[in-house]
Amino acid sequence: MVSLGIDIGGTSTKVVARRGDQLLWTGQSKFYVNPDKSGLIHAIRSAVAGRIKTVDTVGMCVPGLFDVKTQQVTQSVNVPGLNHLSLARLVEEALGEAPRKNLAILNDAVATAHDLWRSRGLSGRLLVWALGTGVGASVLDDGVPLRVEGISPGHLGQIDVSIEDEPVVGPDGGAGGLEGYIGAGALSRKYGPDISAALDRFDGSEPPLRALVRAIRIAHAIYRPNHIVLCGGIGIRLRRLLPVMRTMIDDRLTSVARPDWDLSTGDNDFHAAKGAAAVATERQLEVVTAD
Repeated sequence: MVSLGIDIGGTSTKVVARRGDQLLWTGQSKFYVNPDKSGLIHAIRSAVAGRIKTVDTVGMCVPGLFDVKTQQVTQSVNVPGLNHLSLARLVEEALGEAPRKNLAILNDAVATAHDLWRSRGLSGRLLVWALGTGVGASVLDDGVPLRVEGISPGHLGQIDVSIEDEPVVGPDGGAGGLEGYIGAGALSRKYGPDISAALDRFDGSEPPLRALVRAIRIAHAIYRPNHIVLCGGIGIRLRRLLPVMRTMIDDRLTSVARPDWDLSTGDNDFHAAKGAAAVATERQLEVVTAD
C-alpha cells in the first residue's frame, strides 16, 4: 500500500511517499506567500514532481482551525487560501484522481507528533511544538491525541506570554501571543529575512526565546509532559540552544512538572508529512479489516 503525506505549510508544501514503514521519497515546493487554491494545487504538484501515478491513501495536514463535520479549514491565519476549501477536491485536482474516501486530514502538529512517537519509540505524554510560519502544538498520551478544542489540545501559539518592554500583537490580534514573538513573520520583521542566520546568533536572552521558555513553563503546569520536542523550520534550528533553554525552564519550575522530563528537537522538515502518511495508512487498514 502506497501512502502519500502532504504537509501544507505557511511558506511551502512538503510531500512524502511511503510504502508501509519504507520511505520512498520526499519533495518540497518552492516557497510561496499567501497562495490561493491554484497556488496550492501547483505547490502539491511541484512537490510530487510526477514521481508517483497511483496512491492507495492520502494524509494531509493543514494549519488553522479545522471543522471535522465539513472537512474544511474555517480559519487559517497563515494560509488563508485554505479557508473553506474542499480539501478532498483540492487533492483531486492536484493529483488528478477522484475525490477520496481514504483521505485523512490532520493538524500539522498532530501529524508531526505521530511521526515522532513512532520513530522514537516514546511512551507517556508527548508535547510537540510546531514552530514555523505559525506556532502550533500537539499532545499525545501513549500515542493517542489529547483533544481540548477541535482536533487540538488548545491554541498554544496564541497564549499570552508577554515579555516586559517587548510588547507584541500576534497575527490573530491577541496581545502577547507566542506566535507574535517566534513565528517566522515576527522573526523576519525583527531580525531580517535570513532567519537561520539570526537564530545562529541567539544566546537565549532574546525576547523570542524568553517567550518560548515562558510558554513551555506554562505547558508544564497544564500538561505535565514526559517529552517536549521542538519541531518545524524554526524549532529544529534551536538545537544548539537546548542546554540554555533547559536551564531557563528549570529555574524555579513548578513542582507539578514531571522530574524526568526531556527536551529535544525534531530531526528534519518532513515529520508532519511522514506522520500524515502513516496515519492515513493505518486508517485505511482499519477500514479494510472492518470490511
